[in-house]
Amino acid sequence: MTRPPITEFIAFLPAPNWEATRQFYEQTLGLPCALEQVDCCIYRVAGAGYLGFCRRAEMPQPAERVILTLVTPAVDEWYAHLQAHGVEIAKPPAYNERYHIYHLFARDPNGYLIEIQRFEDPRWGD
Repeated sequence: MTRPPITEFIAFLPAPNWEATRQFYEQTLGLPCALEQVDCCIYRVAGAGYLGFCRRAEMPQPAERVILTLVTPAVDEWYAHLQAHGVEIAKPPAYNERYHIYHLFARDPNGYLIEIQRFEDPRWGD
């Protein structure tokens, strides 16, 4: 039996800091809102990958355990961009030998960790 196709991916997360969340993802990260719903906004991240944030009071506990990873060759450029926008940097760019990645960590307005990373592993993308 053949597996039916999966054509898109959306991860939904609660966002109690609604206005700050919208400003961060739309203005700071520059992600387009692909669909505005009653109390949710679904952002196109890349290709058919999306992040949806919904206005909710509750957060996953602990929120800092959630990591949203954005993959780009321009880690240092993103570091400068985030700093220029006053985004909290949890860990500046560094090479992680264990995973063969170059990455940084920042925090969004809800406390979620945003990882900006570049794969240094030649197997990525095969």
